[in-house]
Parts: sequence; structure tokens; C-alpha cells
Amino acid sequence: MEITRVLVVTAHPDDVDFGAAGTIAQFVDKGVEVTYLLVTSGDAGGNEREVDGAGMAELRRAEQAEAAKAVGVTDVRFLSGYRDGRVEPTIELRRDIARVIRQVRPELVITSTPERNYQFIGPGHPDHRAVGGATLDAVYPDARNPYAYAELADLEAWTVGEVWLLGGTSPNHFVDITDTIDRKITALTAHASQVGHREGFEEFVRERWSGIALKAGLGEGRYAEAFQVVPTA
Repeated sequence: MEITRVLVVTAHPDDVDFGAAGTIAQFVDKGVEVTYLLVTSGDAGGNEREVDGAGMAELRRAEQAEAAKAVGVTDVRFLSGYRDGRVEPTIELRRDIARVIRQVRPELVITSTPERNYQFIGPGHPDHRAVGGATLDAVYPDARNPYAYAELADLEAWTVGEVWLLGGTSPNHFVDITDTIDRKITALTAHASQVGHREGFEEFVRERWSGIALKAGLGEGRYAEAFQVVPTA
């Protein structure tokens, strides 16, 4: 499958950077058009913050824009009306994601797994699972069905070829990001409100993603990101 456009759908600012920034940088380097769609602005995040939820949302939107620049992404979109920590896989969320799928027309969608990860708690955040489930439903059947939503009738239906899931326990596709690990780290450190307090954060990132490379059989000194590929054409 030739990939010319990629849509990444996540719950919060920084989700894409933890899960896929190294891979995204490689796509951009190859001339692939990448769009980020964030369901919330991360208003419930932050560490020892001095701003309210609205202020945190504004800060995190700016941090995500800066992180996107580190890997060459300029199309960053946020949905409205969805609160951090309260996302549910509703018909309305499916419709809003299907709208963007029809607008962007990606061959590949990257999103969070809708399953709980019992090996590592982080990916199982309820917002991640809700967004992953809603995105899969938006891919199939919503975005490809021209009759699914009357309010989207002006947008031509679109069939996504594959979905790559983040954070699952059964990855079946590994991307060697050794050449882009520094850009991944730059993207992650742009989220200062979330990671700025963590001592040794760069070392943590290198250790975590070198461990994935070892599991993938890439050997010492390499870094990798992991995905579960779901054929959806």
C-alpha cells in the first residue's frame, strides 16, 4: 500500500509523541502529508501548575504545535467540546473523527488501542481507549459509508487502508527510529508542562525505546516504535 497521507488521532497533546514521533518524522522526510487530530486539549494535565484548566489547555495546544514542528508536521487540529479525562466513544465523537478522515483522506490512520494494557498502565488511560475505539468505528464503517451521517453529506466517503494501533500488548510491526530518536526526544521535551519535572527524562526515553528495539530483534544501540497493524480496506 502506498502511503501519501497519514492521520494521527489521539486523546491528548503528547500522546502522538510518546507513541509515534520517530515514525512520523520518517514519514515527513519521505514527503508524506501528516495531520494530527487531538480530541482534547489536555486541560486536566500538568504538574504543580499555576493555571486553571483553560490556561492549561492553551499551554498544551502550544506545546503540541511546537512538538509537531520538531518532526515536520504543520497540520495540527483539535476537536472542541471534549474534556480531558471524560472522553467517551460516542456517536458524536465518531462523527467528528469521520469528518476529518473524509477531509484528509488518509491511506493510514494511527491511533490508540481501545484495549486495556495490563502489562503497562499508561496506554490504558480511559481517554486513550475511548479515542481508539471511536477512531476504529469512524474508519469502519462511518467514514466509508456515504449515508452514515446526513451532516457529512457534502464530504465524499473515504476508505482507510490500514490502522496502526499504539500501546497494545500484541504489536506486529516495528519501525526502526534510530535516525530520528533525537527528534522524538525534542518533540517530547516540548511538552514541558508534562515532563519538565522528570529528572533523567531523556535517559528514560532512550532506555524505553531501545528496549522495544531489542524485543523487535534490531540489536543493541537501536531504537524502535511498536504498532499493531489492522487491515481496514
